[in-house]
This record gives sequence, structure tokens and C-alpha cells, in this order.
Amino acid sequence: MHVFIAGANGQIGQHLLQEMANSDHEARALIRHLEQGPELQQLGATETVLGDLEKDCSEAMRGCDTVIFTAGSGPHTGPDKTISVDQDGAIRLIDSAKAIGVKHFIMVSSMGAEEPANGPEKLRHYLQAKHNADEHLKKSGLHYTIVRPGQLTNDDGTGKISVSAEQQGVGKIPRQDVARVLLAALEANTTSDRVFYVVSGDTPADEALAKL
Repeated sequence: MHVFIAGANGQIGQHLLQEMANSDHEARALIRHLEQGPELQQLGATETVLGDLEKDCSEAMRGCDTVIFTAGSGPHTGPDKTISVDQDGAIRLIDSAKAIGVKHFIMVSSMGAEEPANGPEKLRHYLQAKHNADEHLKKSGLHYTIVRPGQLTNDDGTGKISVSAEQQGVGKIPRQDVARVLLAALEANTTSDRVFYVVSGDTPADEALAKL
């Protein structure tokens, strides 16, 4: 598949490029600055393309089968930036993807996005933005996969996870393992039009998704 990665320069995005380098898929990495290109191609991007999620990225996506949205302002940025990237940027990309014929949109969301009002007060603006983007994707008509990881860490990944259709408490997961989940979701026939939660566990990512 030809895969467009929004957020390729972020931590999950960079892990994903490394994972995709050993796959049969082609990764087109969205970058905001030309100087980011060589490093991302060294990591595994087949090609890089200039674009800005706060603007229209239709041409940057054209020709891709799947979009993976790993971009984010992060939960600790102010509400304005969070709305601009995590909500409006995602919604704009979803609409553009639908318009140009992308088949599958994979969204990195967050635990807590299903009920933002129940999250910690300082994170509610972030969870609400994620919620709004997720809901827009579900109603878009695109085939979608929404991945809601637990607390992200920078630990080395184990490749083993636990997946559930409903949130089962609070857990953690290395960013490297989230990237492995995203690659597995590209290839699994069980993840289309699904929302699922993922934390560290005992099952290899591809096997865990196959049991969804």
C-alpha cells in the first residue's frame, strides 16, 4: 500500500517509519520543513512531501491508499494549538482524504477520548479535540481504524500488547509498540471500522489484532 503519514516527524511517526522500512508498504512522510526530509528517508520514508496540517494537504496525499494520523500538539499545549492540530487539522485531513479517494484512515487517538468530560481537568481540552476528530472520522464514510493507546512511554517496545474493544482500566505502552500496532492495523482484516484500546501485554501485535 501507499501510506501517507501525518506526524511522521513525531516520536510515534519516526518509530512507524522504521517499522515500515521492513515491510512491503511505501511510506510518504508529511514534513513541514525541507531539512526534515533526509533524516526521515534514512529512517524508512519512501518519499517526503511538504505540507502543513493547519492548511489543505490534498495534493500531498494524492495517490495514497491509506492515511495514518500520528500528529498531535500533545496534551500539555494550550487549547488553541490543540484545536488547530488535533481537532481541526485531523478533520480537514479526513475530509480531504475522502474527497480524493483514500480508502482507509487510521487515527491515533487517546484513552479518555470517548468521554472527555470525565478526564483530568488539565487534559479535557485535548481529549475533547481527540473526541471530535474521532467522531468526525466515524461519520465520514471512510473505512476507519481508531487506536486509543494508554499512557505513552519512551521505553523500548516489547512487541507485545493487550487489545480491547472497551477501556479496561489505565495502562501504559511504549511509543515503539504503538507504531507496531499501526503497522499491524494496516495489514489486519479485523480493524476496519473499529475503535480499540491498546496497552502493553503478552500477545504479539499482529496476533492481538487478529483476535479483535
